[in-house]
Amino acid sequence: MVVTYERRDLLARALAAIDAQTRPPDVVIVVDNASTDGTAELVRSRFPAVDLLALPYNTGGAGGFAAGIARALDLGATALWLMDDDTLPRPSALEELLSTFGQHRPALAASRVLWTDGRDHPMNTPRSRPSDVAGHPRVRSASFVSVLLDATVVRECGPPVADYFLWNDDFEYTLRLLRGRLGLLCPRSVVVHHTAAPVFDVSTRFFHEVRNKVWLFTRSRCLGPGERLLYAGATLRRWARAFARSSGRGRLVRELVRGLWAGVRSGPRPNAVVLPAASREPGRP
Repeated sequence: MVVTYERRDLLARALAAIDAQTRPPDVVIVVDNASTDGTAELVRSRFPAVDLLALPYNTGGAGGFAAGIARALDLGATALWLMDDDTLPRPSALEELLSTFGQHRPALAASRVLWTDGRDHPMNTPRSRPSDVAGHPRVRSASFVSVLLDATVVRECGPPVADYFLWNDDFEYTLRLLRGRLGLLCPRSVVVHHTAAPVFDVSTRFFHEVRNKVWLFTRSRCLGPGERLLYAGATLRRWARAFARSSGRGRLVRELVRGLWAGVRSGPRPNAVVLPAASREPGRP
């Protein structure tokens, strides 16, 4: 499943790389968040076997993955490989994830994510923990850049929270899936994440960072009490670094206040309210 918005050329490269897998997926779903750059037309013409969900408005990454997961479960999926549209998987990426999945039955198996220069991508390198599985560090969370999920666990835990729109949606969701369950990093499954820079400036999306973190800490059951304190402390340190590095601190203060107010005032709306009904139907012509 690939979620895309206004990046038809990157999406075409991602779909070509998916087609070239040594073990191709049984079904490929593309969720198009109302792109205006010809994305839907490209998928229909060049990748006719793809199950396209063309949404009538932009639901963000969170909404796109929620809609795509619902579609995959409707199709009877047993495992779901999630990917961003700027991700290029190496040819054996899925085969290696499925090997880990078949041998060890984790709730989640995450790929090793590289940046374009071959370094481990700092935005997508989860903190690893000691593991009883040789060659597979244990992880507590992962990004949606390339991750394989057990559909049984997805059905138990429900979908991502669509109202997050962007930022922290994959963090909350994988934390929720992995609370009390096994998550593994699969270093032999390699993808390249084609971001503009190896580190994303959180200040550009500070409203969503703040609001969604408030929702995560106060409305989600993804963390235990001790974990909540640890992750809250790490979040405050991250925000402090954002302020220290920013040349527009006045704007950050405004976004901080807006995000805190939005997060405290109300929780995320149900997915049935946020997502368009059309997202539940395939967008094939």
